[in-house]
Amino acid sequence: MNEAYAIPAVTVVVLATVLIGGFGLRISRTTSDFYVASRTVGPRLNAAAISGEYLSAASFLGVAGLVLVHGPDMLWYPVGYTAGYLVLLVFVAAPLRRSGAYTLPDFAEGRLESRRVRRVVSMFVVGAGWMYLVPQLQGAGLTLQVLTGAPRWLGGSLVAAVVVLAVAAGGMRSITFVQAFQYWLKLTALLVPAFFLVLAWRGAGAAVPPDHTVTDLPPTGAGAGRPLATSRADHPLYATYGLIIATFLGTMGLPHVVVRFYTSPNGRAARRTTVVVLALIGLFYLLPPLYGWLGRLYAPELTATQDADATVLLLPGRMIGGVAGDLLGALVAGGAFAAFLSTASGLTMAVAGVINQDVLPTRGVRHFRLAVVLSVVCPLGGALLVDGVPVADAVGMAFAVSASSFCPLLLLGIWWRRLTPPGAVAGLFLGGGSALLAVTLTVSGVATTGWLHTLLAWPAVWSVPIGFLAMILVSLATPDSVPAHTTATLTRLHLPEDLRIAGPRRSRTGLASGAGPDVPRHGRGDLRDLPPTTGTGPPGAGPTAKRPTPRQKGNR
Repeated sequence: MNEAYAIPAVTVVVLATVLIGGFGLRISRTTSDFYVASRTVGPRLNAAAISGEYLSAASFLGVAGLVLVHGPDMLWYPVGYTAGYLVLLVFVAAPLRRSGAYTLPDFAEGRLESRRVRRVVSMFVVGAGWMYLVPQLQGAGLTLQVLTGAPRWLGGSLVAAVVVLAVAAGGMRSITFVQAFQYWLKLTALLVPAFFLVLAWRGAGAAVPPDHTVTDLPPTGAGAGRPLATSRADHPLYATYGLIIATFLGTMGLPHVVVRFYTSPNGRAARRTTVVVLALIGLFYLLPPLYGWLGRLYAPELTATQDADATVLLLPGRMIGGVAGDLLGALVAGGAFAAFLSTASGLTMAVAGVINQDVLPTRGVRHFRLAVVLSVVCPLGGALLVDGVPVADAVGMAFAVSASSFCPLLLLGIWWRRLTPPGAVAGLFLGGGSALLAVTLTVSGVATTGWLHTLLAWPAVWSVPIGFLAMILVSLATPDSVPAHTTATLTRLHLPEDLRIAGPRRSRTGLASGAGPDVPRHGRGDLRDLPPTTGTGPPGAGPTAKRPTPRQKGNR
């Protein structure tokens, strides 16, 4: 690929990210702007931002690489990534927004009235966020290496630096505009080259080209070898079930996805946002499989290396060539970097919010910026130390941990009144903990073939049931631990805002917490300046304010 075109494209994307983030900083005037964009992000803008951060390196590069290596069986990846939002729409989106929280630990403590549950959820949010950040930084390193021959650590370090600047500058308000812009950039970066690639294939008479060598790629040293998930060849049916369960159920618990729903004005807007997201990501996911299929024709030798994720980057030069191929390749390269930056920004925002609220001894915007740095440094170290895991496989592992921990917590917390703090803790540790252990053993190479490797590489089949069963059985065994204000809290989660005339007193996370002086104060964050979550009553009156009577309206 011609560096004279690719490097300026990446530079433009980086500069646009910084400039748009700076615009967000100019309009971020309150703590509410910084953490939840004052809960005023409309469905269209929010859907574009969610799609921008959700369509990560696994979507932009990894799906095509897996289709190249393993064939059409890997189409379950884009299907699962999209269908996960359907599950989120039906069961989680509106109640989660009505909770008034802005992090998963906020929701957990408000629902279960337990500081212990909050601490455990915080630990899992940070772990899952870091696990998801690692492949984004690795993908950036691969992209910059293919473009320029630079060492792989440089791309990850560049993305980390830009993300710290964008997130620390203006918080949620900044990255909302950045991610919305980057969604449309990523869609364009795949759609336009795909059109010309199909024309080139048709112009060649749909002939199969001769095999290529790997001279287009810089040397990767000891990195050559088969991809991690070779267990698909041994037990493909089990791997497919593991993939389906992880992607269908893992989406609802991803910290960077959940946090965006707290920016919606109300539950109805959260549902509308999810519907638009389904359309946007469904459109996008039509494209990566096409690149994977063309890669099987024009870059088959990549199946023997760990560089299958570079298929999308190499195809324009392989199939079109010349200046046109270089320009299209530069567009793809810019889109790839947009994928890394947008997802990494969302993950950093989610993890930094938890670190700021639950780890650092002091809180506030100034200390949030310190949390941003901590959120990026650790996964950057992991990206430099761990290599050789295909991007989509690594992200799939993060989905498995999320499906085994946060999915049971959210579904049971929203829809089952008998959930108790001991049950939640047991499910998190047994379900999410077992999935996390399996992922760790897989990456460390404890088992590389056979059923043991298959069970560890695709743990969702057994870890998700363990998480649900542990929460249910332990909760049934501890009925005296059901939170005292469960009925009031669930009423708040399920009652539409326009029907809620008056309700229980609001806790600091926004969740209903009953009445009386003994109600615990939930959450460590200073959210007192957040706007009311129901959209009723005068500004600052909170969700329990009564709507004005017709006479009162006439007096205004």
